[in-house]
Amino acid sequence: MWLYLVVLVVLYYLLRWYRERQVVSHLRDKFVFITGCDSGFGNQLARQLDLRGLKVLAGCLTEQGAEQLRNQTSDRLQTVILDVTKTESIAAATEWVKERVGDRGLWGLVNNAGIFHSHGYAEWVKIETYRDTLRVNLIGVIEVTLSMLPLVRRAQGRIVNVSSILGRIAFFGAVYCCSKYGVEAFSDILRRELQHFGVKVSMVEPGYFRTAMTDVQKSSEIMKQIWKETPAHIKETYGEKLFDAYHDIMKQGLLSCSTNLNLVTDCMEHALTSVHPRTRYSAGWDAQFFFVPLSYLPTSLADYILTRSWPKPAQAV
Repeated sequence: MWLYLVVLVVLYYLLRWYRERQVVSHLRDKFVFITGCDSGFGNQLARQLDLRGLKVLAGCLTEQGAEQLRNQTSDRLQTVILDVTKTESIAAATEWVKERVGDRGLWGLVNNAGIFHSHGYAEWVKIETYRDTLRVNLIGVIEVTLSMLPLVRRAQGRIVNVSSILGRIAFFGAVYCCSKYGVEAFSDILRRELQHFGVKVSMVEPGYFRTAMTDVQKSSEIMKQIWKETPAHIKETYGEKLFDAYHDIMKQGLLSCSTNLNLVTDCMEHALTSVHPRTRYSAGWDAQFFFVPLSYLPTSLADYILTRSWPKPAQAV
């Protein structure tokens, strides 16, 4: 009985390995548009795909970021300034892409742009931070996708949305988790609605990685500023002792982030270049061997594992 089960599992992974090794033809003729290419995953992916010979169209928030990327890549790569929170910027970028791809359409759209400013308990964070995060991480993804979807559909191409392991199991950074859960839901809907057009939709769910978004010093300053601006009655409820402990826990977590961004960008590249891309990619050892298994546990057990080391609030009952 167990032998048959093991054989079936081995055969399944061998078949998947064989299917996923099949590469899309004529990659050098295909255009890929990536958002958030100033730094981090987007910047790394743009350079990686450029080396592979694809025609990369990189959306950058700043001219400085765009110039630095152009200096590191071939003449094939082109950049455009894009703010995913502004409809007019998205519309202009879409027209810019349309002019370049022509009748071939857009083979790949990678929604990578994102922010993380919700360093603190849900009650500490201002509502403006909630709105700003959702505008970039969720509404921006939706608006860019809907704007460029006709171009992707024409090419029968790929949409790759960068979610997070926090889009699978939420335990800190409330609004960031909300935004990534939204990306997961939007991606699931798109995949089902677009299957008959030959468009494939994939999600990449990174664990903890060292990028500008997880910079230790910057994150520490944001946490302290958020706590400083928290109303006095809420501070009294939680207490300085809890904040200090929370700050140390978050700092240690950020220090342990992986610096190997290729673990994420290789997943993105596979989603764009494989004949049979996966629906979801869990990027990073922490994602694959801790957070994903944790997400399948009973909620009460997952809650205990995630919060057992958390400090207690000053006014805890």
